Amino acid sequence: MVVETLRSARPVPRSSKRLSRMQRHIALTGMIFVAPAVIYVLIFNIFPVIYAFYLSFTNYNPLDRQGPQLQGLDNYRAILASDQFWNALRVTTLYTIEVLPPSIILAIALALLANKPLRGIGLFRAMFYLPRIVSLAAVSLIWLWLYSDHGILSYLASFFGGGVIGWLTSPALALSAVAVMRIWKSLGGNMVLFLAALQGIPQDLYEAAAIDGAGRWAKTLHVTLPGLRPMIVYVTTINIVYLFQSFSELYIMTQGGPVESTTTVNILIYNQAFQYNQLGQASATAFLLFAVIFIFAFFNIRLISARRTAS
Repeated sequence: MVVETLRSARPVPRSSKRLSRMQRHIALTGMIFVAPAVIYVLIFNIFPVIYAFYLSFTNYNPLDRQGPQLQGLDNYRAILASDQFWNALRVTTLYTIEVLPPSIILAIALALLANKPLRGIGLFRAMFYLPRIVSLAAVSLIWLWLYSDHGILSYLASFFGGGVIGWLTSPALALSAVAVMRIWKSLGGNMVLFLAALQGIPQDLYEAAAIDGAGRWAKTLHVTLPGLRPMIVYVTTINIVYLFQSFSELYIMTQGGPVESTTTVNILIYNQAFQYNQLGQASATAFLLFAVIFIFAFFNIRLISARRTAS
């Protein structure tokens, strides 16, 4: 027993001490380099979300000297009983429906064309990806001019015998006009994602389908589309998350009008916060929108997981 105790009490070799000291030095150096990013995220990302969640339970008005006053779930009850909120949610959903299917279908078609070994295909890809690089605010200003009474679209309408069309001043046309711009804006980014998915499909599957006598359409239906299915679900989910948060293009082109026909939930939040100074209600509306987006994203993730398990 004494011998075993003496063996267990042997001093730690110097090499082990040096290694431990080096590991602590490396860990400390890594923490020093990571600290600025962590501090930034805590101050400018996490803390505002926590504070906004707190404000959603208050009647905070920045012009009120008393500061935020807790009032429980009153903001959430008032918003859920508000016709403005449900109209904004309806407009947001309708805008998403108008933009999403065409942008997905056209992006897949462009990706199929861009995947062919044609001369000048690199220029074709760059040309369609270019709108993705330009900021949404700049694109909105360009399309605002196109839709104006003196823009190209109005000129073409008058050239073919039609009168001046109120693209952005008609409640029946304004939302669809903005949706056309957003479809054009999103094609490039979606095309690149689908192109990457197409290039990831094994060529052996196409060769096996050709041996079985499959034609072009049969290969598309039974090889290409199943291979694109995970990317379709991913692109659909990401686009819906972005579209449900649409603000800048609608605010620049219509400012939510006419007659609230383009007032999305984010524009409603902006009006509550900066026009009516109701930051408590604006915060509550923002978290209700977050709940809607989270529920959709959750079910789409479950859908992806179920399909992967089945495959």
